[in-house]
Amino acid sequence: MTNMLKGSPQEQAEILMQALPHMLRYDESIIVVKYGGHAMGDEEVARRFAKDMVLLEQSGVNPVVVHGGGPQIGAMLKKLGIKSEFASGLRITDRATVEIVEMVLAGSINKNLVGYINAEGGRAIGLCGKDGNMVTARKVTDSDVDLGFVGEPDKVDTTVLDQVLGRELIPVLAPVAMGADGETYNVNADTFAGAIAGALGAKRLLFLTDVPGVLDKDKQLIKELKVDDIRRLIADGTITGGMIPKVETCIYALEQGVEGVVILDGQTPHAVLVELLTDGGAGTLITR
Repeated sequence: MTNMLKGSPQEQAEILMQALPHMLRYDESIIVVKYGGHAMGDEEVARRFAKDMVLLEQSGVNPVVVHGGGPQIGAMLKKLGIKSEFASGLRITDRATVEIVEMVLAGSINKNLVGYINAEGGRAIGLCGKDGNMVTARKVTDSDVDLGFVGEPDKVDTTVLDQVLGRELIPVLAPVAMGADGETYNVNADTFAGAIAGALGAKRLLFLTDVPGVLDKDKQLIKELKVDDIRRLIADGTITGGMIPKVETCIYALEQGVEGVVILDGQTPHAVLVELLTDGGAGTLITR
């Protein structure tokens, strides 16, 4: 930890003393981190994120990383000349597209992130929802159009994760899952993270996004919200656009059994550490 602290030895000691109560609070707890957004394409941000995950693990926390990869999937589809369309914010995924989705998510992105964590001294293990039947998906059918092989979590089996957590290993999960019908499904990474966090009884689920958190009408960060507050802010137009599905996923995660969900800016240096190990936090904490 000391190589991440700046200032004199006394200032470093003061930082550690401030962090200690928070470290004790999260000792041996499971923290699920959804890593996505445009920050994923920045190597420096990725390495900084990896370093933070290693520090958490070495501090006695059990981090579980779930990653997305929409921009990278889009780039690969374009490179291969496969047309991609969206409906209801979800990528319409035919059989050719789902093969690319699996290749990019469970392949290149997953293993790159595993490599970054290992390079920082951690021991990451890359998995997807198919491994050990971790996540069984069902086809999304509540859209106006047929989305193809787009799924949502139906069942979560934590057997594999139970074997990994607490053994100085950091699981890195790609949101690809098998359906009961034997087909492969592309699962929204936020929803996947919520299902995993709920099944593990996570103390926190952190959504690293491209915004500081939930903002009020004056564009100021709201530090804490209850579920009832969210519904009120949607009704009065404070929460709009792409933030609505994000907070709805937070509510879903809380309903699955997560203690608290945080929306924070993944491009802010060490945002995860600031949120978990300081008094002020870094984003918007949402609780039941």
